[in-house]
Parts: sequence; C-alpha cells; structure tokens
Amino acid sequence: MSESAEAATPRQDTPGQGNPEGGNAEAGSTERGNAERGSGGEPAEYRERLFASWWTWPLPLIIAVLLAAEVHMGHPGVRAWLPYVVLIPAAIAVPLWLGRTRVEISGGELWVGDAHLPLRFIEGAEVVPAADKRLALGPELDPAAFVVHRPWVKSSVRVWLDDPDDPTPYWVISSRRPERLAAALRR
Repeated sequence: MSESAEAATPRQDTPGQGNPEGGNAEAGSTERGNAERGSGGEPAEYRERLFASWWTWPLPLIIAVLLAAEVHMGHPGVRAWLPYVVLIPAAIAVPLWLGRTRVEISGGELWVGDAHLPLRFIEGAEVVPAADKRLALGPELDPAAFVVHRPWVKSSVRVWLDDPDDPTPYWVISSRRPERLAAALRR
C-alpha cells in the first residue's frame, strides 16, 4: 500500500503495514517485548531472530583493520588510532544490524521485522526447502509478494494470504526453523 493510500485510510489492522500506533486496539502495544512477552504484551507462540551467520563477521573486520592500518601508516599521531576506533566498531555493528530481524507470532499477529499480519488473514503456510528457495525467490516469485530474505538462512516459509483488500498474494520469510513456523501459523 502506498504512503498516500495508507494516509487516506483509517488505521486498522492492515496486513503488512508496520503501523507504529499498532492499528489493532486489541493487539495492545507494538513495542518489542522482553524475552517472555511478544509484541502485543502476550506470550509469544513462536519467536526467532535471524542473526547473521558466523561467516558474515570476518570480512567486515578484515576490511576495517586493513583500512585503519592504511590510514595509520600514512598519518602518524592522533589520526593513527582514530580509524581503529571508528572502523572496527562499525565492522562489528554491520553484522549485528543485519541480524536484527525478528520473526514472531504473538498477540494474534505474525510479526516479521516491523511488518505485521493478523493471523486471521493467513490461508496457509508451506515450507520452502533450501533446494527450492532459488525457484521460490526467482522464476516463481510474484512481484506483489512480501519478501524477507536473508541469504545466510537456507530455508523459508511461504505464507498464503486470504485478504481481498490486500494485493499481496503471499509472504516469503526466511527461517532457520521453517517446520515450527509453518506449524505455528497453521494453528
């Protein structure tokens, strides 16, 4: 839904919209809960964080150290240590930032990052194994689909929607535990 269409419509539990106000009055707060509570203040039925894999960490660190060493060699004094202080924490922050996405079912909604979908709009869920992921995200992908793809997560779940007001036919969500996510969505 475009921003102008979203502004013209009343705030309800619109699928796929990361409404900061929460949209649905029954869902409660959309603030990220603590470890025991989900987004709506209720216990989460399913929770997964798509952390970046270990192999995404060395390359940014190596690049940061090499760039800092180059500046160190060219500029002695205070400027010599400054790139280390700036670049190495930035290289650590990048994989942490990439792994911030959460997949969660709580308060009667599926949350993927900031986007949320009331469970009543879900028609079905199917596991997309690693072998079929390329097809699901390539030739078989509907351009109107909502996709949260993380290349370091091998499998996905395709969530079919049943909402006549939403042009999105399905969501494709990366998941390390696709069977558990699909089973939780089918309940």
